[in-house]
Amino acid sequence: MDLQMKLFSALAMFLLAAFSLAAFADNTDEAKRLFERYAAFESAFDSSIAALYADDAIIKNKRTYPTGQVREMTIPAPKYKLLIKAAMPLAKVKGDYNTYSDTTFTEQAPGVLIKATRFSVLKSYYSPISILVAPDATGHWLIREELSESKPF
Repeated sequence: MDLQMKLFSALAMFLLAAFSLAAFADNTDEAKRLFERYAAFESAFDSSIAALYADDAIIKNKRTYPTGQVREMTIPAPKYKLLIKAAMPLAKVKGDYNTYSDTTFTEQAPGVLIKATRFSVLKSYYSPISILVAPDATGHWLIREELSESKPF
C-alpha cells in the first residue's frame, strides 16, 4: 500500500470516528435536555410532562408494600398520560414530587438510556428509575420506556 492510500485510509478512519463521537454527543445532549424538562415539569406540577411520552411507550412500575408483597404493573401510555394530567393538581396540594441524583446517560440504539436515583420528597424514600428516550420519525425526542419502583404512602 502506498503512502497516499495509507493517508487516505487514516483520514477516513479519523472522520468516521469524529462523526460517531459527534452523533453520540448530540444524542446525549438531546436526552439531557429531555430529562431536564421532565424534572422541571414534575417539580412545577406541570401536566405538560405527559407530552414527553410516546403514545406507545412502555410504562412499568414495581411497587413494594410494607408487608414485603411486590406488585408489578404495566400501564398503557395513553392511560398513563391521563393519570398524570389528573394527578398533578393533587400532587401539587400534597407537595408530592421527586428529585433525581446519580443520573447517567448511556447510548443505546436508537436512543439514550437514562438511569437515576429518584427521591420521593413526600414519602421520603429513594428508588431507581430507568428511562429510554429516542427520537420519533420526525426527530422529536420522546420517552419510549420508563421502568420505576415505588412504595405506597
